Amino acid sequence: MSDRQNLAYAVVQTVHNFGAIAAVGSSLAAVSFRGVDTRRKLAWLALAGWGTQAISGAAFGAVSYYFYHQFPDIAGIATVALMIKMACVIAGFLLLAVYLLRSADWTVGKMNGAWLMSSSLAAIALTAAAFLRWFS
Repeated sequence: MSDRQNLAYAVVQTVHNFGAIAAVGSSLAAVSFRGVDTRRKLAWLALAGWGTQAISGAAFGAVSYYFYHQFPDIAGIATVALMIKMACVIAGFLLLAVYLLRSADWTVGKMNGAWLMSSSLAAIALTAAAFLRWFS
């Protein structure tokens, strides 16, 4: 790999990591905090994290396409891990978008459930990322 290619991957990985921190950390923090305003701020941060995960994930493919003129050649466990990760990102993003639009009308139990779900999706996405990394 060239230095330019390594730099491109490193930049994308850094952005991707910060997106993961935002999605995971905000979701876990919101499980503990009960304040409506605090949870709303954390929802925006987690939503940004999920969005960052989606954009930077696509950027990995774009960097590969730019340098190799094809998308990464993955198969088997890596493909399954990528699909799981993508499903978690989509579900997490949609969940938090709905939370921001509708949670004012929700019960505390429903809000708590949303945060537990976001935390679970984030943990699953992180786990899938490890499998994607080592099986590709």
